Amino acid sequence: MKILIAEDESSISMQYNLVLRERGHDVTITEDGVECLSEYVKGMGDLKESQLGAAYDKNPPFDLVILDYRMPKMDGLEAAKQILEHCPSQRLMFASAYTAQTLMEAVKSLHKVVELLQKPFDLEYFVDSVEDKVLYEQLERLNVRVRALKDYNITHSQLLGLLTGVQKLHEMVLRD
Repeated sequence: MKILIAEDESSISMQYNLVLRERGHDVTITEDGVECLSEYVKGMGDLKESQLGAAYDKNPPFDLVILDYRMPKMDGLEAAKQILEHCPSQRLMFASAYTAQTLMEAVKSLHKVVELLQKPFDLEYFVDSVEDKVLYEQLERLNVRVRALKDYNITHSQLLGLLTGVQKLHEMVLRD
């Protein structure tokens, strides 16, 4: 996965970087919302010209953007708003020490489902959340060949669509 992280505490970002790279992910670390947005826009330039415009919504430049809520220069919420202006389907995750209630209230303004991790958390839990292990486990229970899916390097939104479709098909088969 190609992952962009905005985290102003270097000791935390170093841990994220190490554990995710160890799992084979391509990680870009930024220290604040402004730098994060700059890297995001730069990542959009990496897409082929044929993917410009509305195609960004189907092919975000990053598989996941992880944001701390409180950062210097620009907070994570403002960075998220600007990222979503570029690509409304971008998968976002907030990793913050703020209480879950505070985060939930703040991210409501995004009008998008985002993932929330409250610090401190175990790095294994972090990696499982990033890799969306629960989603893959649900697909495995429905007898989908997960190893083959991972080889195709599909996006989070494509996986969610697949899971929803397979669940509906499974329900129809059970009814018959």
